[in-house]
This record gives sequence, structure tokens and C-alpha cells, in this order.
Amino acid sequence: MAAKKFIYRCVNCNREYDPDNVQYLCPVCEKDNKQGFPPKGVLKVVYDYTSLKHQSKGFQFLKESHFADILPIQEIKSMPGLRIGDTPLYDCSGIGKRPETHRLMLKDDAQNPSFSFKDRASALVSAYAKENGFSTIIAASTGNAGSSIAAICANQGQQAIVVVPEAAPIAKLTQIVMYGAKIVPVKGTYDDAFDLSIEASQTFGWYNRNTAYNPITIEGKKTVSFELFEQMGYQVPDRIFVPTGDGVIISGVYKGFEDLLLLGFIEKMPVVVAVQAEGSDNLVRNLRNKDFEIRKSNTIADSISVDVPRNFYMVRQFILKYQGEWMTVNDQEIIRASSELARETGLFAEPAAAAAYAGYSKMCDEGNIPDNTSNVVLLTGSGLKDVKAVNSIISMPESIEKDINQLKKLVSI
Repeated sequence: MAAKKFIYRCVNCNREYDPDNVQYLCPVCEKDNKQGFPPKGVLKVVYDYTSLKHQSKGFQFLKESHFADILPIQEIKSMPGLRIGDTPLYDCSGIGKRPETHRLMLKDDAQNPSFSFKDRASALVSAYAKENGFSTIIAASTGNAGSSIAAICANQGQQAIVVVPEAAPIAKLTQIVMYGAKIVPVKGTYDDAFDLSIEASQTFGWYNRNTAYNPITIEGKKTVSFELFEQMGYQVPDRIFVPTGDGVIISGVYKGFEDLLLLGFIEKMPVVVAVQAEGSDNLVRNLRNKDFEIRKSNTIADSISVDVPRNFYMVRQFILKYQGEWMTVNDQEIIRASSELARETGLFAEPAAAAAYAGYSKMCDEGNIPDNTSNVVLLTGSGLKDVKAVNSIISMPESIEKDINQLKKLVSI
């Protein structure tokens, strides 16, 4: 019998599970989960790295095959026809009138089809669903994951059902509806939407896309690390600033570089910095706590506003193992970062994405970015997804007559 391409391994108990059946959480650890706390039993996809390393013809060979050997699907042709990933990396050293003593690069994942990093996960989830006979995919979302799976399913001829908190930004809800998905607004939080979506998938047999529940999502998100490695000339950046909510994006970044490490393509891991909003810091605040304490979230960065960081245990494992760093930024710093990015680079980032740049800016202004280092900020979504967030810093002038003197006065010439 042919060897399995991968296995699932529980991040809490290390039990391993066969990939022939759809798996979400470890069934043993799942029994200990309590409402309102991060779930135990999140599964990690693990490959036979020893065999892959022996068979490897180099990173470029993996790239040419679209990383088929280290993705949990049978065929790359199961992926959507849209361009997912391969997003630009811009060198923006010195912006914000900061000294160019180190490199700053911005990875712009707003260039994905639904203008969000989440397309990386949705694409792989969709491909896996196609190969395993699922025609309907359900997801809970504050907006980005929902618009992402809706867009991908539209391309793949699948049905998307998206459960959202009723307070989700209208731009993201509009995307979901325009892509033809079934939208289900819920009177409550993201966590309420999450719980309802899981109950629905269990009741109706739909495939569930939820992050920190479906292990395939992290495998999709890890592709950003492969791209960064290639775009930086097969070098590892010294630091990567990642906006962090439930902890799945940062886990994907870690997983990608860990794959490269175990395959022998790199010799060190980057320092990955988890940046959370001060008003929703339930992940980083608990990293070294014995007892998990939840505080109600309140931040302008809705995409990383999470009361229960559902991928907490995997993130903590990665950060402590690879000496990662963490920090918080307040809403004022986030909005200021969004404005600075837009005015100085032409990149308009939503608050959650701008939080990562706010983290970099804060660390830089405090003198904590070493000289001659390379630093990457992961921009995960477009500012057009939540224009209300920047209302406080913009103003629209009143209309003028078709008069050159009025124009002169308006633009202060």
C-alpha cells in the first residue's frame, strides 16, 4: 500500500490521525474543550520530511510544481483558476522619515482576488473539498474569510454559506453577496457565528472552512513564506511583522518556514512578531499565563478583533519554540499607520493589516530594529474593505463652481 502523503498531528497530545477521513479537531482533546476558551486538539499537517528531503531536486523544482509535494491535496489542478498568491514585495525602506539603516519590505496580499490574504487558505480548502466530494463549504467570518471563500467558490462552481456577526463591515458583506454566496447574519459576535457554523456543518454535512478548526487553512496560508523566501533571493528575513487575531495567519507563516527548515532549504527561522490590537490582545497577553483570561475585545481592527483566539495553542508552541516576539498597538497607532502607508507608499491597508505596520513603526521608533537587518510587514487586506474606519482622519471638501480662483483657494496655491 502506498505511503500516506501526510498525517494530522494534534498540537496538544501529539496523537496522529490518518488523512483518509476528513479531520477537524483531535477527537480525544476535543472532549476537554470548554465554551469561551481556546479549543484544544487543533491538528497540524505533517509530511514525511526525511523522504521529501531525500527526493528533493531543490526549491525551484518545488516552485515549478506549485509546491504540490508539500500541500495536502492530490493534484494542483484541483486549485481555482484564479491567481492566488505571488503577491508583490515592495522595498519601502525609510518611509515615515525613518533612517535607512535597515530594510523594510511590504508584502501586499491585498492583491489577491478578494483583496485579502485569506484567499490562500480558501483556495486550498476549496481544492480539498473538490477532491473529497463536498459541493458546499460553510465558514464563520468577520468579513474577509467570508468574502474570500465566496469568491473562490464562485470560481470553482461550489456553494458558499457564510455566517457573519451582524456588525461586520458592509463592504465585506457586499462582496459576499456579489459573489453569490448565501449570507447568514447572526445577532452576536464572531464566536457566536463560529459555533453556529460548526453546528451547521455537523448537521448538514457541509465542509467547514473555519480557521483553527480546519487544518487545511494553515497549509494554504503557509505559501506566503515560500514566496518571501524566493522574493528575498533565497534568504530568510530577520523579522516578519504579522497582524494577529485568532492566530492562524501567524501559524501559517511559521509553518511555511518550518517546512523549509525541515526540508533543508534554510538553516534558521525568522523572528516572527505577533502584533495584536491593544483592545483585543487575548492571544499575546496569555502566552505565558497559566490560566487563560479573556477580556472583551474593542478595537477598530475588526479582522483581528477576537475574544477567543482559537489557534492559541499552536501559536504559543511556535512562538516559544522559535523565540518569536509579540506586542500590541492601540487604535490611534493603527489609524496613523494606515494613513502613513497610504500617503507614502500608495498602499491603502485595512486596520487589521495596518496593525502590522504600526507594530514595525513602534519597534523602530523605540530603537529596537537592529541596523543591517531585513524586516517584512505582512499587509493582509485592502483598506477599501472598511472605509468607515478612517472617517476620523479624512474630510471631503465642499464642491466649488467651475472657477480657477476657487480651485486655487481650495488647493492653497
